[in-house]
Amino acid sequence: MFLSVFEIFKIGIGPSSSHTMGPMVAAARFLDDLRGDQFGRPGAGRPVALSVTLHGSLAFTGKGHATDRAVILGLNGLSPDTLDPDQAEQIEAEIRSSRTVSPDGLAPLQFDPETDLVFDYGPPLEGHPNGLVFRARDKAGILYHEETYFSVGGGFVVTETELRTQQNTATDLTRKTTGQDAGTCPYPFATAKEMLAMGAASGKTIAEMKRANEAAIHGDTLDDRLDTIWQAMDDCISRGLEQEGILPGGLNVKRRAKAIHDKLCDERGSNMAQPHVVNDWLSVYAMAVNEENAAGSRVVTSPTNGAAGVLPAIVRYYRSHCIGSTDKGVADILLVAAAIGGLIKYNASISGAEVGCQGEVGSASAMAAAGLCAALGGTNEQVENAAEIALEHHLGMTCDPAAGLVQVPCIERNALGAIKAVSAASLALRDDGKHFMPLDNCIQVMLETGRDMSAKYKETSTGGIAVNIPEC
Repeated sequence: MFLSVFEIFKIGIGPSSSHTMGPMVAAARFLDDLRGDQFGRPGAGRPVALSVTLHGSLAFTGKGHATDRAVILGLNGLSPDTLDPDQAEQIEAEIRSSRTVSPDGLAPLQFDPETDLVFDYGPPLEGHPNGLVFRARDKAGILYHEETYFSVGGGFVVTETELRTQQNTATDLTRKTTGQDAGTCPYPFATAKEMLAMGAASGKTIAEMKRANEAAIHGDTLDDRLDTIWQAMDDCISRGLEQEGILPGGLNVKRRAKAIHDKLCDERGSNMAQPHVVNDWLSVYAMAVNEENAAGSRVVTSPTNGAAGVLPAIVRYYRSHCIGSTDKGVADILLVAAAIGGLIKYNASISGAEVGCQGEVGSASAMAAAGLCAALGGTNEQVENAAEIALEHHLGMTCDPAAGLVQVPCIERNALGAIKAVSAASLALRDDGKHFMPLDNCIQVMLETGRDMSAKYKETSTGGIAVNIPEC
């Protein structure tokens, strides 16, 4: 199994990797189909009009997650990694006014978001809670092409056929074929047990094995690309620490990261800070990212947008607060975190709509704990233990965002995920790495827990915190 660090960490926009980035990617794939001739149905002329139907969680929380905007922009040929977030609102308004999209390589296509973008609040499509169907018709209204996509978390998108193939070819329901061919990698571990065994046999650390796997694909560009990912994360923290005001969406949630950060800076050197003040630094770094995400700004999936603050907070904490931190340590954190994130996605899920927030913030915390443990000199066994501790203590966490917005409880939840990650790494480093519950078993428990969890608590905003909002 090989899932690249650059698949786990993708530069995009907020507020959601599955509800914003995924639908944009799906739209781009559909446009690619239309640019060819192999998908046109017999008897249909060239397409002139588009329509899209959102199902399941994409319908229930789509407006809060800006899914409608993502589809509109995606059908206009824009992508999450290059879109200027500051231009998104203006472009959307122009399309709503003209009722036309104009992607490169295609003639202008009729698309009226008011009538051609449908939120279907009925049962979700079979296969995954995040489903959307794209249709193109000719001038006579005859269907030219139709495709169903599923946004499966972290910005990953598969067609209905691809999802069915993955399920049919997997060795069991929990083992999904994903990423690139493992045959190209020198250390193709698909489980934590295999990862530890390969490390013991080769004498290499998890970071070294992951680096070798990535180098086999990306060659000499690896370090530059890792630097780009960390720079994007760090820039997001810095932006978030400078912004004030109210987050969009109607909940009137105030940005808090700047005010908290200003107070922390004022306390430096005053001998007034409590010993636990480091938790406040961790929290404010994570909150800065997730406030930016909630505002629809540029973020990096880590492994999702909803959990995008945990890992950057850990890396900033390592670089700014830990003794002996190095650039190599930053790269090791990213590599090891991606290795753990790949195992979780491959063997379970990182989708809040599929397994709840345990698969998002829980996964992010496990990834961050493992990465920090590695950067601080932990053995492979200690790294695996750190990931297990962090994930175990997020099991059962629901995804129930108020009004479908990635704000309450998501922003603070990232802060606590970062704190748990540091605690898990520290506990693992204090021991020898031998522990009762293997990470593989914990990942399996997360999957089973997610399957048993009511749909009310899996990103539909129909239960939990989402329906217990104070009346003002």
